[in-house]
This record gives sequence, structure tokens and C-alpha cells, in this order.
Amino acid sequence: MLKVKDLNVHYGKIHAIKGISFEVNKGEIVTLIGANGAGKTTILQTISGLLKPSEGMISFEGENLNKVPAHQIPVMGIAHVPEGRRIFAEMTVFENLQMGAYIRNDKLQIQEDMEKIFLNFPRLKERVKQIAGTLSGGEQQMLAMGRALMTRPKLILLDEPSMGLAPLLVDEIFNMIQTVNDAGTTVLLVEQNANKALHIANRAYVLETGYVKLSGNARDLLVNPEVQQAYLGG
Repeated sequence: MLKVKDLNVHYGKIHAIKGISFEVNKGEIVTLIGANGAGKTTILQTISGLLKPSEGMISFEGENLNKVPAHQIPVMGIAHVPEGRRIFAEMTVFENLQMGAYIRNDKLQIQEDMEKIFLNFPRLKERVKQIAGTLSGGEQQMLAMGRALMTRPKLILLDEPSMGLAPLLVDEIFNMIQTVNDAGTTVLLVEQNANKALHIANRAYVLETGYVKLSGNARDLLVNPEVQQAYLGG
């Protein structure tokens, strides 16, 4: 579904991504793990058109994304839940979800999808009229995911969904990622909680300062001594 080949990205003179290649197949959860500064967020921002590659190619369902403007990426079926959630803090929960459907005009199906979001995220239904900026961190993360799902994505990019959350809420968010995937949405997950990410992913890529250091089946990487020592505290 998604193919990244020989990707290079620069910030001015800084060579942030150095020839990375990976792919995501339809229906999978694929995770990118690595320390801060490994390039995980940069990769997601490049896929969603916020950054432009200096070399290499990104294709989605066989179409080259390199020259597609960022605002057209959601139309193609890719939704991005950015690091830090980036909800519209002064708008209500309902208005945030409506913003997720801005590329659509199928009113009946938008309403149906809203009900599905409330089914998967019952706390959002309880707070539907609440100003989003007053939600807890976990609720804001649920809202950011719900807003992205309102685009009806084929692929969802999740950047550090568990960041800053209490352990109980982290479990809840990961259960929801699994539910979203089970319902048919492919997931590319960037996550510092490598243990949690590897437990729900099909495959994983371990990044180190702009390179892919290791890749493979997520279960195999869970028991890999190098991964355990560097990322799992083993």
C-alpha cells in the first residue's frame, strides 16, 4: 500500500533521513521505533507532504506522492495524527470531528461515521459539546484519532500516541489502535514505547539517526537482544 524507497530528507544542511526504504502492506500495523532524533516524525511529515524529500520516492497505492501537495494527501486516503495531537483547542469536540470530514460531502455517511467514533470512543460522546482544550491528555488523543478517522482513511499515520499519558490510558489508546486496525484501517505507528508498539504491530523498523538499523517481524524483534537492550530495558 505504501512504499518508501531511498528516502533522503534535509533540514537546511542537516541530513535527517539517509536513504531509508520500507513498506506497509494493506491491513498491517507497522511500527517505526527508535530514540529521539532517529527521524521517525520527519518520515511521517514527509509522507503527509509537510516536508519534501531531497531524494527518493514515496508511493501510495502505486501513485507517486512526491509532488502531491499536503492538502491533497487526505483526499488520497492518508490521515496523519501528529505528535502533540494538534486538536483545535478553542472548538468543541463535535466541531473538531466535523473538521475531520471537511474533504467529504456525504452528509448521511458523515453522521454514521460520527456515531462509529462515539461507539469506539464513548468518552468523546460524553464530552461532545465540551471545548476541546479542556479535555485531559488522553481524551485529546482520542479526539485527534477520531478526527483523523472522520476522513475515512485507508492508512492512518500515528505519531507518538501514548506520549505523556498515564499507563492506564496508554493501554486504552493501544487497544483503540488495535480496534481501528481490526475495522480495516492500515496503521503506520511511530512510538517511543517500543514494548507496546511491538506487541500490537505485525512488522517493525528500528531507526537510528536517519538509518534503518533493523527490520522484521515485530514478535522476532521483541526477543532480539539488541532491541531488548536498547529499547526494552532488557
